[in-house]
Amino acid sequence: SAEWRKEDGLLVFTIEADRFLRNMVRAIIGTVLKVGQGKISIDEFSEIIEAKDRKRAGDSAPAHGLFLVEIKYPEEFL
Repeated sequence: SAEWRKEDGLLVFTIEADRFLRNMVRAIIGTVLKVGQGKISIDEFSEIIEAKDRKRAGDSAPAHGLFLVEIKYPEEFL
């Protein structure tokens, strides 16, 4: 899942998945910013995500402001 919300005057992006690749969240944010800037459409964003081709994504967003909040393990690993 992924969502944007306003919190104390800031835009906060939260993403949850069962695994992440190196630099994945930063690439997603960089591509979302291209949508916000009108450089690509929502449909183009969807195509980029579905293509699973990093070369089609936008530049990586800066790492500052990126936080790991929680790690959840399946019950069988606990």
